[in-house]
Amino acid sequence: MPQQSERQLHKLEKIVAVFALLAVLLLTVGFAQAQSGKVFLRSSAVLVQDANSGQTILAKNSDSVMPIASITKLMTAMVLLDSGVDMKQRVVVSRQDVDHLKGTRSRLRPGSSLTRDDLLLLALMASENRAAAALARTYPGGTEAFVAAMNAKARALGMQDTRYVDPTGLNSDNVSSPRDLARLVKAAADYPQIRAYTTRGRARVEARGRTLAYHNTNRLVSNPHWDIDLSKTGYISEAGRCLVMQVTVASRELIVVLLDSWGKYSRIGDANRIRKWLESSALADSRG
Repeated sequence: MPQQSERQLHKLEKIVAVFALLAVLLLTVGFAQAQSGKVFLRSSAVLVQDANSGQTILAKNSDSVMPIASITKLMTAMVLLDSGVDMKQRVVVSRQDVDHLKGTRSRLRPGSSLTRDDLLLLALMASENRAAAALARTYPGGTEAFVAAMNAKARALGMQDTRYVDPTGLNSDNVSSPRDLARLVKAAADYPQIRAYTTRGRARVEARGRTLAYHNTNRLVSNPHWDIDLSKTGYISEAGRCLVMQVTVASRELIVVLLDSWGKYSRIGDANRIRKWLESSALADSRG
């Protein structure tokens, strides 16, 4: 029995030693990355850009064209606001607005009546798909005309890698590149309503006699360590986890684009890693 216990202890010591070695290696790699001015990110495509000068600060596969999921809704919002439709007019959610492509759920039942303003808030803050679909459906000329206006707006902004086929982002044929999305974020930030709605932490709306509570799909907007001026998340299986933001970090206004991040929390982790890296770099520069 003592010999068996000693063997078990010896095996345990080996396991501990292996994990300790791995931890040292990871720390060494992380230190080397920090020293070389790089940051390890889990998103497949990344772009960090100065919002004013357009200078690229960090890039990874920034010209790759890929599905963008609900990042689409920033364009949906701009087209809607450009149209001059009455935002106080009530719109009834229809069965046509139900997602039959991905089967996503919604608490906005067919028959719910909300103002366009409330629908826009939910589409941007909570990424509510039926809200976006209803806004496009009730656009002059209907959804087809709305999508055509989305693509026309993209061309006007110089978004050469971008194509839209629906207003929600549920269709994986909605594609773009990080460089194009930086243009999208910069343009969307010119709309005070889009900035306000994408950064609101939570909201309540009345629908069919019920009060529905919603929260922002980007939890960073409620984080006191972040100064976020615009935000939008996105997710479908083909696109992975996506996040775009306009933020102020180390007294610098930046556009951050993160696409196809693997893991439920990786886009948030990547955003935090970028912020810490930039703050560390700024601190090092200030010390000369």
